[in-house]
Amino acid sequence: MRSRQYGPDLTPPWKRQQPAPEVAAERDLVVEEVGTGFCGAVVRCEKTAEGPTVTLEDRFGKHRVFPLTPRGFLLEGKVVTLVRPSAPAPARTPGRTASGSVAVPGARARVARESRIYVEGRHDAELVERAWGDDLRIEGVVVEYLEGIDDLPAIVADFAPGSGRRLGVLVDHLLPGTKEHRIAAQVTDESVLVVGHPYIDIWQAVKPGSVGIPAWPAVPRGEVWKEGICRRLGWPVDTPAAWKRILASVDSYKDLEPQLLGKVEELIDFVTATS
Repeated sequence: MRSRQYGPDLTPPWKRQQPAPEVAAERDLVVEEVGTGFCGAVVRCEKTAEGPTVTLEDRFGKHRVFPLTPRGFLLEGKVVTLVRPSAPAPARTPGRTASGSVAVPGARARVARESRIYVEGRHDAELVERAWGDDLRIEGVVVEYLEGIDDLPAIVADFAPGSGRRLGVLVDHLLPGTKEHRIAAQVTDESVLVVGHPYIDIWQAVKPGSVGIPAWPAVPRGEVWKEGICRRLGWPVDTPAAWKRILASVDSYKDLEPQLLGKVEELIDFVTATS
């Protein structure tokens, strides 16, 4: 369900510009920049303070740098949106997991505990898996998502927490005076820990520099937040594609904000405590 705070896009469908297909700017791909007509082969893609860029080399060896804007290039005569190619994850520090924990070579996943961690949505669960997946499997902790926390007290009661059955809950936008804060305050069971981060959505818990943007834009009340983010960043208004791009930019805990890191670590410690 959409929050009443953010309404649907009321633009008639026939007036909406259809997003161009995304194409990875792989080296030697030949494209034409729409605004200038400059045609050349991709030499490199880079993250800059102003956003991602692509360098093209024409047949005379001349180089020009262009921003990776939506619908900014022609490929075989068709408009496309160039995106940075997915790079293989850099080699991690030997003996460390993506969360920064000491790795346990050859360790098998532990049988799942009765204790659980609940997060609000699928994106939250995927981001936690990205950074803490190795740790969670060794500890036997399962992460599930709720699709919102409006019914959190009932969800906690249904879980039936108790001795050896702890529940940790990660909440988005957990700030004093918010709806989320009022709901979380209703949960008082000592076998349940509800913590949260200050961000409107888990997207903002990824450092802007890792995504290749200077900052997360502000979206006014009344506009669908994720769609507003896409518009202000010049991305196609396609939430799954945007999230795929954001998640691919996370290689380790270093790509996440400290306000999220501390809370997830706190939840893992809570649900794995023996007493």
